[in-house]
Amino acid sequence: MSDAFSPIPAALHRNLSDKLYEKRKNAALEIEGIVKNLTSAGDHDKISKVIEVLIKEFAKSPQANHRKGGLIGLAAVTVGLSSEAAQYLEQIVPPVINSFSDQDSRVRYYACEALYNIAKVVRGEFIIFFNQIFDALCKLSADSDANVQSAAHLLDRLVKDIVTESDQFSIEEFIPLLKERMNVLNPYVRQFLVGWITVLDSVPDIDMLGFLPDFLDGLFNMLSDSSHEIRQQADSALSEFLQEIKNSPSVDYGRMAEILVQRAASPDEFTRLTAITWINEFVKLGGDQLVRYYADILGAILPCISDKEEKIRVVARETNEELRTIHVEPSDGFDVGAILSVARRQLSSDFEATRIEALNWISTLLNKHRTEVLCFLNDIFDTLLKALSDSSDDVVLLVLEVHAGVAKDPQHFRQLIVFLVHNFRADNSLLERRGALIVRRLCVLLDAERVYRELSTILEGEDNLDFASTMVQALNLILLTSPELSKLRDLLKGSLVNREGKELLVALYASWCHSPMAIISLCLLAQAYQHASVVIQSLVEEDINVKFLVQLDKLIRLLETPIFTYLRLQLLEPGRYTWLLKTLYGLLMLLPQQSAAFKILRTRLKTVPTYSFSGGDQQISRASSVPFSQYMHHHEDGDRKEDNNINNSHQGINFDARLQQFENVQNQHRGLARTKVNYSYSSSSSSTSKEVRRSEEQQQQQQQQQQQQQQRPPPSSTSSSVGDNNRPPSRSSRKGPGQLQL
Repeated sequence: MSDAFSPIPAALHRNLSDKLYEKRKNAALEIEGIVKNLTSAGDHDKISKVIEVLIKEFAKSPQANHRKGGLIGLAAVTVGLSSEAAQYLEQIVPPVINSFSDQDSRVRYYACEALYNIAKVVRGEFIIFFNQIFDALCKLSADSDANVQSAAHLLDRLVKDIVTESDQFSIEEFIPLLKERMNVLNPYVRQFLVGWITVLDSVPDIDMLGFLPDFLDGLFNMLSDSSHEIRQQADSALSEFLQEIKNSPSVDYGRMAEILVQRAASPDEFTRLTAITWINEFVKLGGDQLVRYYADILGAILPCISDKEEKIRVVARETNEELRTIHVEPSDGFDVGAILSVARRQLSSDFEATRIEALNWISTLLNKHRTEVLCFLNDIFDTLLKALSDSSDDVVLLVLEVHAGVAKDPQHFRQLIVFLVHNFRADNSLLERRGALIVRRLCVLLDAERVYRELSTILEGEDNLDFASTMVQALNLILLTSPELSKLRDLLKGSLVNREGKELLVALYASWCHSPMAIISLCLLAQAYQHASVVIQSLVEEDINVKFLVQLDKLIRLLETPIFTYLRLQLLEPGRYTWLLKTLYGLLMLLPQQSAAFKILRTRLKTVPTYSFSGGDQQISRASSVPFSQYMHHHEDGDRKEDNNINNSHQGINFDARLQQFENVQNQHRGLARTKVNYSYSSSSSSTSKEVRRSEEQQQQQQQQQQQQQQRPPPSSTSSSVGDNNRPPSRSSRKGPGQLQL
């Protein structure tokens, strides 16, 4: 093309491809003059030919200097065209953009320079190539050559100015391109992207907020960048958007909420704080719009309540309370089941604060949406029961409140007590560590009498006798000592005279039969002293074991507490309460004399007066020198009167049948104990017989070895050494006739 028909003279052609920049620059200025003349003449065909030559022979040339000359030439053409350059942009701009990916860094540099000059001329007409230019600049922002990066930054600033001035920019076409690159990790690219987001958001006519969900996740991703500058830029952009959200009448909270929920679980502390702050604002601003996302939001908030960073914990708690105060109904799309599922999962959290808030949510839902919660009860009930074993007392107390809320319905009450007993049976440590706390709290929340009656009914039919005995002993101790059960104790104290007390006594008696000491304690509490004495007399040798004595020791010490003040005062009237004395002396006889409990009870009985204050001065009977057996005989008439009173006051309580019931249950326990002993004996006997057989076999082997040694011939004289002949004879060899060998 460098002939006479070429629009570019041969000399100009050579200078444009020269290796020296000055020659190429001068050649470009000549091309600019040629194009100006052609433009003035209106010779558009020749202008197109000039552009075509610059593209084919220069811009696409395999030689780097030619490509450089072509780029500077295309820029010169644009300058020469001036106001008419827009109609040639489809030819000029594409080869320049293609040069951004040239392998030669100097070519890429000149491409930036050329496009910069082109953009300055055409300004707004340049927008039709924006997406392509943006893509190219995004790559050049991370270029390995510092000069190229610098040139790209200059071009980038110019393009931003043009876009902010233009009314032809299409944000809809740009957002997919931006979203595609938001997850790039290169720090230069990230700075480039944040810069564009900030610039576009500052343009009043461009609604970046409406497209925020498309690139919000990318911005949050930048908050954990290793570069402080990038984190700061991303945070600044997010803060600006959050302020716009507060001032905007319509925002798509839902799509952004999904992103925030994920980012609230980020390992980066700053990202978590920003995410939870956004969620907090969303709940305040668009609570009703977030109904469908309540479960997801709660799932993000609860773990943050136990975050190691205090700022996060504070915001999370505030958000949690705000969310709980919003009044919505299932008809509004509120998913009770989803919320319960989140709370159930968080009950397994390693952090106490999170578990507590999860329980608070279950309790809140139970109060507000009881019917819906009960529909999902099977999904959460097992988890709630397991939570009774929690290491935190506060968690256990909250669990009990939830259980109590559920158990207001009779069928659920029965289910709760059954499952509770099952858990105690399966985990003995739970009964030891939490038994008293659980039972006492349930008695407060669900009525003590109701709880104890149900427990007694379940334990009455318990197959595991050892567990039944342990459980009854625990319940009996709680009954005797807990302030929460004072009304129940008062009711039992009046069991001789009021119907409610009698019914309760009978209800508890059936299961209390599993423990002799529990029965005796119950009788002392109910003032059924004659029956207590009869129970003591019915005990046999097998019943008096270590466990029994331990329980008896506890009872003796309890007799000295304020709970049994009434009983100690009754000892002031020994003539009236003869069976009480018999009972206490019976207990004394069961105790080892050297035990502390024996000394305590004996000391108490020594204080019993030898006269009664009940009949006034005229009926005081002194018996200071009368033995206890004679004292009891002396009051035989009084006993008969007391028996008559007891028979009259215990109408409806057949103590003979109760005693038979007690003995039947105790016989079952004795049978179980004998079975265990026999099994232990048979096991030990079996092992002993094996040892005997093994010992006999060893003895037989030793005897056989000795016989074999005796049958061996004595060693020959030749085999004896000379030294042996010189030795003195042994004691066994120095014997006379008729002497035994020593």
